[in-house]
Amino acid sequence: MIEVSHVSRNFGDFRAVNDVSFSIPTGQIVGLLGPNGAGKTTTMRMITGFLSPSDGHILIDGTDVLENPVETKKKIGYMPESAPLYGEMIVEDYLKYIAEMHGKDPEQKVPQLCKECGLKEVMSKNISELSRGNRQRVSLAHALMNDPEILILDEPTSGLDPNQVEDVRAIIREIGKTRTVIVSTHILSEVETLCSRAIIISGGKLVADSPIEELKDRFGHEISVKLTVGSNFEAVKQALSSVDGIDVIKEVSLENQNGNNGVQITGILISVKGNAEIRPEICKKLTQNSIDLYEMTLQRNSLEDVFHALTAAPAQNAKEAAK
Repeated sequence: MIEVSHVSRNFGDFRAVNDVSFSIPTGQIVGLLGPNGAGKTTTMRMITGFLSPSDGHILIDGTDVLENPVETKKKIGYMPESAPLYGEMIVEDYLKYIAEMHGKDPEQKVPQLCKECGLKEVMSKNISELSRGNRQRVSLAHALMNDPEILILDEPTSGLDPNQVEDVRAIIREIGKTRTVIVSTHILSEVETLCSRAIIISGGKLVADSPIEELKDRFGHEISVKLTVGSNFEAVKQALSSVDGIDVIKEVSLENQNGNNGVQITGILISVKGNAEIRPEICKKLTQNSIDLYEMTLQRNSLEDVFHALTAAPAQNAKEAAK
């Protein structure tokens, strides 16, 4: 159990984290989200004990991180975004060295992590020769060396190719079956794939903390319909004015605003009331008004929509909306 209670962190006159509180029970994978400079990394570093809070308290299984730093750090594995590895060392030697530092049996622990993190093919290579994906795997093995109950991962798939991303995600899913995991990332689809819950920080303040599906339901419109039509916005808006189930209709930008024959092409985004099925009626009304329909796409509210809704507005307003 992680308990963060009214935690703030100042750097001189700048308050990077401002009165943040949340708790994470054992065995949950949580996404920690926020724009650049929102305070995510500072929050994680305070949880790990690398930074001290200016105000508030952080408890790991009821033990204060500041009062008992050694005891709490034994329960935490931390993988920073740019993992500090000894590039001149062979992978196997490096992991044995880390095992000895943690008081683990290298002959037992290193083969176990080699299998768990998929390092068999690179154990005899210098770390400096590894691809970024394999360096991430070595860093993950390092973070797991002390059998932590809590694993904190800062941008674990940053800079990886699609195959490497899926490999690392699979490892995280497996790890999450037996440990508490905090994943900080800018890749929102990654949070939707890996996590059951999202904590969003903006401007140093907590603006949302909820299961991901609940966040999608509470912010923005759950369902929308995107159209590409051969007409101007006002004509389309007038044609669809009598369609039941439309909440908001607005114009959106398209890469190509003109058709092949100079015909105006317009993008339209329609927010749907509840779960109303409005597509047949839209087609009917556009046809009656001689408006060409080039494309119609049904979109469901995503975590990206929620993120933009909460972080584009001032943090305090977003926090009030989250209540």
